[in-house]
Amino acid sequence: MIEELIEKAAVEDDDAIEELSAIADADPGRLTPHLGDLLDRDVLWPATLYRAAEVDVVRRVIERIDGGTTPDDLNELLVILAHTAHPLAVSALRRWTTQPPAGAEELHVSALRYAEEGGWTVGPDGSRRDLCGGIAYQWVMRETPRRVDGPTCPWCASPLWTAAELDTAEPAVGAALAHTGWSGRLVIETCYWCVGYATLYSQVTPAGTTKWWPGNTRPSYLGSTEPEDLPTLVPVLGPARGSPYQASAWGRGGSTLGGAPDWIQDAEHADCPGCRQPMDYVGLLGGADLDEYGEGAYYLHLHQPCGFAAVNYQQS
Repeated sequence: MIEELIEKAAVEDDDAIEELSAIADADPGRLTPHLGDLLDRDVLWPATLYRAAEVDVVRRVIERIDGGTTPDDLNELLVILAHTAHPLAVSALRRWTTQPPAGAEELHVSALRYAEEGGWTVGPDGSRRDLCGGIAYQWVMRETPRRVDGPTCPWCASPLWTAAELDTAEPAVGAALAHTGWSGRLVIETCYWCVGYATLYSQVTPAGTTKWWPGNTRPSYLGSTEPEDLPTLVPVLGPARGSPYQASAWGRGGSTLGGAPDWIQDAEHADCPGCRQPMDYVGLLGGADLDEYGEGAYYLHLHQPCGFAAVNYQQS
């Protein structure tokens, strides 16, 4: 079956690529024996197909970049390495940041920044840090009355939206947030409307307090706005996902706590305003789950050492 899908993917059969992607999301290891064949056939997208690549495939990708024979494929090859998160890939991305390979002049970011596509980064001490967790749970929506009091957005005066209300004392929540180092309650509030125009930060504490960060900068193009009603649905913890890669930004039921994000565009891990390091990923709330006509997705982030949470938004 997988061999047939690869043959079709090699001639850009979208249905076959979608099926292979579903396998990579549910059980990446099923594709491991076939990744050399995918590489031979120049099936370089989506890079998530290569999550479970073993050392021989990783080495071949690195050699292809170092050889400089296909500079037009550099972006796709770097994203592949990021998704493998293999130690050889970490070393190569570090090296190319100071010794750029052929084609790097066409890139918009340094090679090491590609690591974030795979959900990890290299910290100031030089060690790798995972930005995403290995356990995920579906977020299901529960009807709740609209808030009539509480804080409002300084930009549009709409009530602030509680995007997540969590407590690591609940074992499932603790497991999903283990990679963040957070312990205690976590409440993330933001503006449901203005976050579509800028990443919005809040200051949070393990006691469950949350406060709009005064350093949020209103974009000049936002213009005048009027207060809007919030969705009447809030996320509550549902069943465990079969793998950490099964969040979906596109359809109903895709909202997920923990695991890895399903980016609609390029990876956009928010940078902590306190230390400028990439923040840890918390979860995804799909617009389709929050509103009958909703689209796009809201991505939640946290940086425990500095006490900041963030929300950003992407749509097609």
